[in-house]
Amino acid sequence: MSESSQDDTKLDSRDSSGDSMEDDEKGGFRGKDGEGKFGRKNAKYKKKVCKFCADKSLLAGLDYKRVDIIERFVTNRGKIIPRRITGTCAKHQRQLAREIRKARSIGLLPFKVL
Repeated sequence: MSESSQDDTKLDSRDSSGDSMEDDEKGGFRGKDGEGKFGRKNAKYKKKVCKFCADKSLLAGLDYKRVDIIERFVTNRGKIIPRRITGTCAKHQRQLAREIRKARSIGLLPFKVL
């Protein structure tokens, strides 16, 4: 009986500490069902949508001469912004990069800003 009473006191001492909350209440891992902390990857961010797929008139205007559209996809240092940041799809990112390179070669956009 003395052993079981010692075990009970150990359990009671653990319950009385600050860790008495379960993992669910702490927001920790809840298992394989995917509803815990790691369930939805980056749940606070919404999925980015390709601007060219959403607006077909913008796609029709995608041309190396339309610097006002192309400038949005170039940093102030002259670098092409990657698609993971802009949200453009792979097909339109390739097309956009091609038009940016054309505009650079003509001199409408800078290659590099010092």
